[in-house]
Amino acid sequence: MSLGLFSRRKYWAHRYGTAPELPLSRAEMDELGWDSCDIILVTGDAYVDLPSFGMALIGRLLESQGFRVGIISQPDWTQADEFKKLGRPNLFFGVTAGNMDSMVNRYTSDNKIRKEDAYTPAGEGGKRPDRSTIVYSQRCREAFSGVPIVIGGIEASLRRLAHYDYWSDKVRRSILVDAKADILLYGNAERAIVELAHRMAGGESIDKIRDLRGSAFLLKKEELAERMESWELLDFSELPLESRVKFHKQIPKTREFSVVRLPTFEEVSTNKKLYAHTSRVFHLETNPGNARALLQPHGDKMLWLMPPPVPLNSEELDRVYEMPYSRRPHSSYGNKKLSAYEMIKFSINIMRGCFGGCTFCSITEHEGRIIQSRSEESILREIEEVKETPGFTGNISDLGGPTANMYRMKCESEKIESACRRLSCVYPQICKHMQTSHSELLSVYRKARELPGVKRIFIASGLRYDLALRSPEYIEELVKYHVGGYLKIAPEHTEQGPLSKMMKPSIDSFYRFNELFKKFSKQAGKEQYLIPYFIAAHPGTTDRDMVELALWLKRNKFRLDQVQNFLPTPMAIASSMYHSEQNPLRKVTDSMSDREIVVPKGGKQRQLHKAFLRYHDPHNWQLLRRALIEMGRKDLIGGGKNQLVPADTKSYNRPKHRAKFKKQRRY
Repeated sequence: MSLGLFSRRKYWAHRYGTAPELPLSRAEMDELGWDSCDIILVTGDAYVDLPSFGMALIGRLLESQGFRVGIISQPDWTQADEFKKLGRPNLFFGVTAGNMDSMVNRYTSDNKIRKEDAYTPAGEGGKRPDRSTIVYSQRCREAFSGVPIVIGGIEASLRRLAHYDYWSDKVRRSILVDAKADILLYGNAERAIVELAHRMAGGESIDKIRDLRGSAFLLKKEELAERMESWELLDFSELPLESRVKFHKQIPKTREFSVVRLPTFEEVSTNKKLYAHTSRVFHLETNPGNARALLQPHGDKMLWLMPPPVPLNSEELDRVYEMPYSRRPHSSYGNKKLSAYEMIKFSINIMRGCFGGCTFCSITEHEGRIIQSRSEESILREIEEVKETPGFTGNISDLGGPTANMYRMKCESEKIESACRRLSCVYPQICKHMQTSHSELLSVYRKARELPGVKRIFIASGLRYDLALRSPEYIEELVKYHVGGYLKIAPEHTEQGPLSKMMKPSIDSFYRFNELFKKFSKQAGKEQYLIPYFIAAHPGTTDRDMVELALWLKRNKFRLDQVQNFLPTPMAIASSMYHSEQNPLRKVTDSMSDREIVVPKGGKQRQLHKAFLRYHDPHNWQLLRRALIEMGRKDLIGGGKNQLVPADTKSYNRPKHRAKFKKQRRY
């Protein structure tokens, strides 16, 4: 049984007290009276001392344990000098790419370089390298050989196994192999990093710490042989896929010291069916209550992945979010704006995790599907702190998290939850064991609204509207008090083909929610609108699916301005679909065809699918006309209300029509 997060005796350096802000320079260390740092965190983001920023949360958590923590933020990675500026850490370097995967941060889904970086002062681009975790780890090793390197954050978390990489269009090795780090901590790694730091401070060598949940490490074959004396190896590698599936279901219930051998990196990098099968097995082993360890050979190295971390309870989560953050960017940035900070500085994170299981999303792979909620009292205390933030005018921009309305939701039984292997608690229907009451969330809303100095509280996090339909009272109160004219929701598509590959509810749920939204808006005397989000070019989407979606948008008078193509992020189920053209939501067998599902690939087809979302944009009409003719849907070309694009663009070229197009409401 693991110790409570804050139950350990503090390290001796706690006598230095709390730093106003964690130091970025040697001069700041001197002001604090430090001769060295115990732990140095290296990050691709600017340092903002707010719990929404990973380096601040982990840094303050380690500080609360008594360790002296320094930060190297957005260093010049072309040489090792900047990695030496805080001196040699006594325990380890903690390396992260930042709040986003560095490739997602820098490149769009169309593989174009983004103009700005929201996590850099003044939005300046180019302040972090591609694959930052790997590059930073190499520079740390150059700066101080022999210092242990711990990698974590979302980039490391989502690349912990062999994974498909969209930007190189190939399967890459575990990031642990390429970074040559000593250990990888995945997910929200508070428990693991606290235990690791204390054990290393107590004299344990990092290469002997092999029992942390939420960790991954590499073993040599002789080390593996020694380890297997106390572990049961479940090896399917010599069986055909059909037999592996059956064998996997017959595994005995004893899981604590069981390890599942996955296909090797070499196998999954050349065999797409094995890749899809591995993805399925991985996602079935993500419940902390029943997950087994995973073993994946990479050449002569054995990647060992321990089961996921035990979620934090409310008391622990409260303390994590209530540490002495300054709640502002580091003072060295002066008056430079940080977009990511400006967006969330008046928002409150009330929970973690998501049990939706949307295949295109990586939240579950990183944070898990068990909801971890803060107490009502802690949330209200943070609102009082936010009121003291310079520039606060009385508006809280968000009370939410990965999802706006999963606060306090959980399985009715710990026994059922610990045995469950469903990939989603809400698809294809909401699980009968899931407690979906919104009463505790409504209580938070009501008490927060009553706080002196609070004028409005908006809900900006994505709303799970199929859950909201269980509570018309919640929808009514949301519409009446917490919508500022527009509410973002994400049906993602209208057609069952792509929706089934996304694990999203049918469009009927949207219709029912929209009716209630309009009804309660009218009762409140407000003119308010839903802003729907849709994904183009998702695996399982045909050209005809996109035609039907475009017609639906036109019938419902939606003119989308912000649209996105599907972006295959590492380890997401939909990314496995994209690469393998198999469907890992079901058993993957040798008898399946080589292309089990349709996958829109290539620049032209992805451009076409995106164009259908903006059928109203004259710049897309020529492309859409050509596609509709090829599809035998010439009937959709013309000026009628049931047609998508005009027969020519001459009318648009007239000034009065260009002005009319610009004035149309967009979403």
